[in-house]
Amino acid sequence: MSFPSDDQAVVIGLNAAIVAMIADAPQVLAVRHVVPDGAKGVRPERDGLPFGPFEPFAHRTLETGMRSWVKGQTGMEIGYAEQLYSFGDRGRHDVKPGEGPRVVSVGYLALVQAQDHPPSPETHWKDWYRYFPWEDWRETRPPVIAEIIVPRLKSWATGSPARLERARLCFAFDGLPWDEEKTLERYELLYEAGLAAEARQDGRDNAQDTPAELGQPMIFDHRRILATAIGRLRGKLKYRPVVFELMPAEFTLLELQRTVEAIAGARVHKQNFRRLVETGGLVEGTGRMSTPAKGRPAEKFRFRRDVLRERPAPGVKLTVSRGGKR
Repeated sequence: MSFPSDDQAVVIGLNAAIVAMIADAPQVLAVRHVVPDGAKGVRPERDGLPFGPFEPFAHRTLETGMRSWVKGQTGMEIGYAEQLYSFGDRGRHDVKPGEGPRVVSVGYLALVQAQDHPPSPETHWKDWYRYFPWEDWRETRPPVIAEIIVPRLKSWATGSPARLERARLCFAFDGLPWDEEKTLERYELLYEAGLAAEARQDGRDNAQDTPAELGQPMIFDHRRILATAIGRLRGKLKYRPVVFELMPAEFTLLELQRTVEAIAGARVHKQNFRRLVETGGLVEGTGRMSTPAKGRPAEKFRFRRDVLRERPAPGVKLTVSRGGKR
């Protein structure tokens, strides 16, 4: 048995997509990074996720390593976290033959309440739709889809029925339904077509100049990891009560609805949503009322944790309404 040489070695990296809700917007904690660019000097700063290498002698598990890096880079002691996937595509750290080890990164999703975690000087909360503007359907179909994405993907798919069908399914061409969980598939398709800024960063032959309307890029493959986190969270809403990890101890049903809509990128039918939440035993009234600056007071609720023992899949079943209608 032979072992790989140093230039064939693999380093395990750890990345965390830390999500919170701020003012009805899903926010991800971003760290500003400066990435060296060889003879060209230094690239402009770009956002990235908190990350660092797994250190076998310092970290008992991958998750403890991730939590250690998050604490060191952001000062946060995170609570809920789950592993997403492993990412190891060539190009993610600009490695060429003979230039060092290949990096395989393990991504995590973490949910926090922003008021408990003010950003450190090196970090900032950023609306995740700044990175994926085509994903927010709360008010209307995002104009970037019809104006930029559809014509460019159709041009890229010319002569390939398989490519065209993928594009139709991912971006809901020709009146097809939008699947909010396909966040990663849509980003991967744009990357493969050379339309994501990271395609140029990774040196893909078909990379194009990408307009700002196609979203803010991130370093390495961090936007791919974030897309994975968004798709995972959207899917998990439907069968696990993870949304309550983002809620304060007490909340109104409208605040809960706005949080679900912000994550899903779609409006939900108000009365159906409230009926499902209450009859499903997810919440219980507190007997206290909100005191809004304007508008009528509303009853405050809290998450009813007993539901975790009563039902195997106590999620929030979504009945979405496109175009901002409720």
